[in-house]
Amino acid sequence: MKKVLLLVFGVLVVGVLAVGLGGCSSYNGFVGKKQAVDAAWAAVDAQYQRRFDLVPNLVKTVEGSANFERSVLKEVTEARASVGQLKMTPGQAPATAAEFAKYQEAQGQLAGALSRLLVVSERYPDLKSTGAFRDLQVQLEGTENRIAVARNDFNGTVQRYNTAVQQFPGVIVARLGGFTERPYFQSDAGAAKAPKVDFNFGTPAK
Repeated sequence: MKKVLLLVFGVLVVGVLAVGLGGCSSYNGFVGKKQAVDAAWAAVDAQYQRRFDLVPNLVKTVEGSANFERSVLKEVTEARASVGQLKMTPGQAPATAAEFAKYQEAQGQLAGALSRLLVVSERYPDLKSTGAFRDLQVQLEGTENRIAVARNDFNGTVQRYNTAVQQFPGVIVARLGGFTERPYFQSDAGAAKAPKVDFNFGTPAK
């Protein structure tokens, strides 16, 4: 009887250890995936910050053009101010859909305002012919492309994390460890659409 009890006890101990080790491994996996999400987010945010930093020089350059539509400049300035007012935890992706939507909305408004500014600039050939304006257009176009790439990378990283959170038996460890699903960038967001940049410096577009 003693041998049977010892055998049962040994099996239970091994089982508990196996579950514990499996749980630790799963928990560590979630930690790594969460850190990957935050790293991908930091890459996205860095590109948005790059665009944010380009706006003052762009506005200053455009202001030098006579009779340029002030309403367009005001829209860009106000949209940039809205982005600047966002309160985000540095280095951490938004954990809630509401927080994420607020960030994406503000960035989308700035992208839309910049698009309209570049469209309006087509009416001003003297402005388009200046080296400073052309340089800013090139930088802005490159930044928008990098934003699109970083957003796609972020969504892929979030997808892998969310899949792990939802799958069994990892879902049990995820709930116990406080790991929850993360929101994605939506494909139809205004921030995902690069402003139109036309390098035809001849006749203004009709």
